[in-house]
Amino acid sequence: MACLRQLGVTIKQEGTTVVVQGVGLRGLREPETVLDCGNSGTTARLLCGILAGQSFFSILTGDDSLRQRPMGRVIKPLMEMGAKVHGRRGGDLLPLAITGGRLQALSYQTPVASAQLKSAVLLAGLFAKGKTVVTEPELSRDHTERMLAAFGAKIITAGNSVTLEGQPSLVGRRIQIPGDISSAAYFIVGATITPGSELFIPNVGINPTRTGILDVLQMMGAKIK
Repeated sequence: MACLRQLGVTIKQEGTTVVVQGVGLRGLREPETVLDCGNSGTTARLLCGILAGQSFFSILTGDDSLRQRPMGRVIKPLMEMGAKVHGRRGGDLLPLAITGGRLQALSYQTPVASAQLKSAVLLAGLFAKGKTVVTEPELSRDHTERMLAAFGAKIITAGNSVTLEGQPSLVGRRIQIPGDISSAAYFIVGATITPGSELFIPNVGINPTRTGILDVLQMMGAKIK
């Protein structure tokens, strides 16, 4: 939220409700200072995709840990689409300096199954004319595809490939965000290995691309509904 606010987005938070006043694909503004992603690789990588399509200059950084995490896989396709990116170790490490531009649609085969990589390319594809296609060796989690479709993007998923039609007209929506099954996994495993225990976890996302922990535990004999 802090990074988006620096980019000109109005965000208000009241308790567990967050209201975002969208500015459109071309409504972001050049930040006055460096965008700090903290310890969030998702923030850094997804913002790279959005900033790649802007007409201004921006810098992304993070904490000591995030500055050691690789960014090259994300940067490579964005540069192929037309963005100019500079950073440590040839653009593989934060801080990254990004000068966005007029992007070209891309058909890209990812070297690994990575939702963050896929999402960055798809978000950049919003700003490119034509169809951007991302194909993975295996299907990664698909939150971004589902969200973009819900907001009005023309997006088609077929097997391990996702095709996005660029320059869509997006519309704000009311979204209910579920809890994270990764966080719930510790408690789920704890309950399965404790005799006589029973655990009820409400409001946790069970997107089919995220339920591997449940599938494996059930194969091992866990009673999960």
